[in-house]
Amino acid sequence: MKLAPSILAADLANLADELRGMETCGCDAVHWDVMDGHFVPNLTFGVPLIRAARPHTALAFDVHLMVTDPAPYIPQLYGLGVSTLSFQLETTHFAPRLFALIREHGMQPSVVLNPQTPLSTLEEVLASVENVLLMSVDPGFAGQDFIPAVWGKLERLAQLRKHHDLRFTIQVDGGVNSGNLARLAGIGVDCVVAGKAYFSAPERAQFVREVHGAAGVLT
Repeated sequence: MKLAPSILAADLANLADELRGMETCGCDAVHWDVMDGHFVPNLTFGVPLIRAARPHTALAFDVHLMVTDPAPYIPQLYGLGVSTLSFQLETTHFAPRLFALIREHGMQPSVVLNPQTPLSTLEEVLASVENVLLMSVDPGFAGQDFIPAVWGKLERLAQLRKHHDLRFTIQVDGGVNSGNLARLAGIGVDCVVAGKAYFSAPERAQFVREVHGAAGVLT
């Protein structure tokens, strides 16, 4: 599996050092949670901070828009090294339009579902998306535990991908730690987002190696 640490859990007063450290430890991408204080109660950083961070790392940026209106952010993020741009499916009835707009701006479109949103809501768009991010905690706050009901949701998503021979990647955000990496890899998760587990790890590089090697420790 790949690892995209959530910068929300980093020491933001030393952001440049944190970004360089992520690169040194072998992380695969930097995960940015952009929150607007409306879709979720928290308010985090916006495009200006992402732009300011760009010179300090060569890692790809993985941006998750936890915002009520994601469309205006898409052109603003163009040219900032964003590989994947995720938006909450709950915010729109016109996901294909956003997919097209994201692709027009050189990024891969990704959809996100909150834990209480049924998987059936995205079945019609799975063939048109490059990545599906399932939230395994209630979005908006860091450091929460993995919600057990999401295990079944992940398994069903992986089954849908296999049954329909689709190519989207599966990403999980929330409550990821050393204790559940092997199970996530066994289901078929391609990338995990980890905040507390990475930034609080005694040896961050070792945690990265655990993520990368999780598929090899299945029991």
